[in-house]
Amino acid sequence: MDYAQEAINSLLWIVKTLAMTAVVFSFGIFLLVRFTHWGKQFWQFAGGYLSPRRSIKPLLFFLLIVAMTLVSVRISLVHSEWYNNMYTSLQEFNEPVFWDQMVLFCVIATSSVIAALLSYYLEQRFSIDWIEWLNGQLVDKWMGDRAYYKTQYVSANLDNPDQRIQQDVQSYVRTTLSLSTGVIDAVTSMISYTILLWGLAGPMMVFGTEIPRMMVFLVFAYVIITTAIAFRLGRPLIMLNFVNERLNANYRYSLIRIKEYAESVAFYAGEKVERSQLYKQFSAVINNMWDIVYRTLKFSGFNLVVSQVSVVFPLLIQVGRYFEKQIKLGDLMQTLQVFGKLHSNLSFFRNSYDGFAGYKATLDRLTGFGYAIDMANRQSTSHLHEHETDVIFKDLSISNPFGKTLIENLNLTLPQGSTLLIQGNSGVGKTTLLRTVAGLWAYSEGDVYCPTHQLFLSQKPYLPQGSLLTALAYPNEEKTFNRDEMIEVLKRVSLGPFTRSFRARARLDTYSITW
Repeated sequence: MDYAQEAINSLLWIVKTLAMTAVVFSFGIFLLVRFTHWGKQFWQFAGGYLSPRRSIKPLLFFLLIVAMTLVSVRISLVHSEWYNNMYTSLQEFNEPVFWDQMVLFCVIATSSVIAALLSYYLEQRFSIDWIEWLNGQLVDKWMGDRAYYKTQYVSANLDNPDQRIQQDVQSYVRTTLSLSTGVIDAVTSMISYTILLWGLAGPMMVFGTEIPRMMVFLVFAYVIITTAIAFRLGRPLIMLNFVNERLNANYRYSLIRIKEYAESVAFYAGEKVERSQLYKQFSAVINNMWDIVYRTLKFSGFNLVVSQVSVVFPLLIQVGRYFEKQIKLGDLMQTLQVFGKLHSNLSFFRNSYDGFAGYKATLDRLTGFGYAIDMANRQSTSHLHEHETDVIFKDLSISNPFGKTLIENLNLTLPQGSTLLIQGNSGVGKTTLLRTVAGLWAYSEGDVYCPTHQLFLSQKPYLPQGSLLTALAYPNEEKTFNRDEMIEVLKRVSLGPFTRSFRARARLDTYSITW
């Protein structure tokens, strides 16, 4: 083998294949986004990151990842030829050729290791950058316009936003990259190995008719039929995976909630009710787990049977030609290797259906996250205006999310320094009126005038995470105030003794609040 010429041929193959892959893959993404629902869901979270208007780096990184995928495919093709030459040298007792093949194997193995490590780094770099960007987008969207609060009062109630932002973002990015590179690898390998198998396959008699290259047609028919069956068996896994994530998140939330309200539960002696609720939620988790197990047994069992049959399938077809000395041992072994590779690549979509089911569930959860926030941030027909001193309500009407009117045509002026006590039964709109003034309520119409700087005290006390300085400055940042101002505030609220031990600002910063 002329190693220099093979290196040049491989480089040209990678460049040409990369160009064709870029065009075909881009067109495929366009079709998915244009004509499929899950394609639109995918692009909702990928379009901004991959847009060249934002930065060209993500596209270049992805192109480099695809190039490394094609390098791996090319190495596997060279490895297939090595199989043929190595086993042929054994059959012919050709020792010099055998040792030449051992040297070539060292080159192939070294190249494969380097390509695998480089691909891993590029994929992790791409994934981490995408996760960082998407996390920032979703956190900003959730925190913007106080959507984290408003989503409690919309019909599309946002459940487990922590899971959506932390877990689903990472799952979405990593699975997207895995499926994308997997498809590219499978398709390019499928085309390349089909060409190889076409040259190795011989004619076969079928019902008295000789069909040339019959093995190629058989492997495609075999995989297409088994894939259709596997899709039918695996389809329920999409919903089962979606429900599994939701049930587990709800169970975790219930456990955390008991810890958060431990004192209240203890005073009420509500352990029996809480335990019953936990068992009920956990029972739903277990039942769904068993549904997944039973469905996976059918799906994976079928895949295992198909994979085992494919091991001897090409051997049974080619062994007749081998015994008739039409092909050499190297040809037979290469046929087995090429058939296995081709079957594996053709079976990619069948074997990936389980992973795609989880991916579709992740897309549904992330899309629901965005939909709930969009619903919460819909424009209210009430208008907030700045007033230097007074609080004024003009023709203000407030309703609940279901359309029931709570306050109708309120006209009221509260001069600076005045006080107002609002009384009424629970649910008449007392707190909702304050939410409207604070800009937290979308179900209102009319005009509200109030000073820009105002302080609302929540019914539920809250302390932020961080140091004592963080709590003192909240909702402003620590750097807004200096150390002397902090100490003066502590003295005013009878916490002066804490300031005596603060000889340096560092000690004040590190005095943590625990609860």
